[in-house]
Amino acid sequence: MQERSSVADLADSLRKELDRYSPGGKLPSSRALVERFRVSPVTVSRALAQLAAEGLVITRPGAGAFRACPRPAAATAGDTSWQEIALSADSATEAVPRTVDASGVLVSLAAPPPGVVEFNGGYLHPSLQPERAMGAALSRAGRRPGAWSRPPMEGLPELREWFARGIGGAIGAAEVLVAAGGQTALTTALRALAPPGAPVLVESPTYPGMLAIARAAGLRPVPVPVDPDGVKPELLADAFRATGARVFVCQSLFQNPTGAVLAPERRGEVLRIARDAGAFVVEDDFVRRLVHEDAGPLPRPLAAEDPDGVVVHVGSLTKATSPSFRVSALAARGPVLERLRAIQVVDTFFVPRPLQEAALELVGSPAWPRHLRTVSAELKARRDTMTAALRLRLPELALPHVPFGGYHLWARLPDGTDESAFTAAALRAGVAITPGRPYYSAEPPAAQVRLSFAAVAGTEEITEGVRRLAAAYDEVRT
Repeated sequence: MQERSSVADLADSLRKELDRYSPGGKLPSSRALVERFRVSPVTVSRALAQLAAEGLVITRPGAGAFRACPRPAAATAGDTSWQEIALSADSATEAVPRTVDASGVLVSLAAPPPGVVEFNGGYLHPSLQPERAMGAALSRAGRRPGAWSRPPMEGLPELREWFARGIGGAIGAAEVLVAAGGQTALTTALRALAPPGAPVLVESPTYPGMLAIARAAGLRPVPVPVDPDGVKPELLADAFRATGARVFVCQSLFQNPTGAVLAPERRGEVLRIARDAGAFVVEDDFVRRLVHEDAGPLPRPLAAEDPDGVVVHVGSLTKATSPSFRVSALAARGPVLERLRAIQVVDTFFVPRPLQEAALELVGSPAWPRHLRTVSAELKARRDTMTAALRLRLPELALPHVPFGGYHLWARLPDGTDESAFTAAALRAGVAITPGRPYYSAEPPAAQVRLSFAAVAGTEEITEGVRRLAAAYDEVRT
């Protein structure tokens, strides 16, 4: 973090001094900048690279850095109003409009302003990411023979085998495709399994990114309620009968946002109901590696208990590593695998080989199990801290389920509380939270918020964030 700050500071200092040099004029040497600003050569190199990316300087190997020529004046903006007609001309014939609303996804991706506690994040804080291990893995991967050649379209055999072992059951490497992150894998699965205009059953509430994927593909999300034991089988059966749907998207482990785990007695029922309906279950197994220290043995993926090819499984390394480490797996049995493969090849060709090689290096290193143990203990401590702080300072917020995995809590606001007003008041108080409305494909039953404990620096920041949240609640209550 200190290195990043030094790079930004140096780049800012150099940016302010550029007027001293004429266009094409040479800047001081890297050695001179190191001595003057008392920073490392790496910091100087990164600061100059940042200015080069901004078009302010030009770097020439062996010659140094030079001030770039002024940019030409921006051309007058054209008239793009015609696009409104072009983009909506076919909407009258579409069963479901394909306009894309990414607002629910952006809430958990957008970085809050400085000083704001990040309770809306969907990824591990940099201090929890295995940055050193990932860097070492990427370095080793780049030196592997053939690392920069084209990989097999399905993915590296060793990586497919590793994902298959993690799923278990009858799934083998031949049933696994390596994909570029969980979101891409889910998009491929829905495109393969449902035509535009078709209904797709989703848990309610569910991950906003899933709803966005479905609507962007012209599908019609149909909600099936979830309780602390996962989706309700009797309502799932009713939904299949009422809609004729052929796809159900399920997060059976630490569901987002409720944290629910599909109960043992419901697992076989869900598979039987889907099979009887002639439907697929898309299993989004997104946080299996973010289990808390006190969780005990985890249930196997649904795909491991499915001999009939009902389940299309999606697993990812991203949540346990970094938002930029986008490596995932699609697993399926039967003819559907070829359709998944064909769509993936058309959309993305393949996942870059260096990233696949780096994934192999990472998961095969001694640092990987150490990282998972560290994260497991830290997430438990953060969950306990947030739970205790909420019960002390905000007992009005109901926590119907405290999960043993994942990275967030799902809290219900008191009846009559304005969810949007509370979210806005929280931001004014210096804490960013995720409103519950985007998690529902239909009208929500109550005002709710999702509170993440993974994206903050530590337990002290959690305690401070809950204090600010209590002040925000007092503001909207009065």
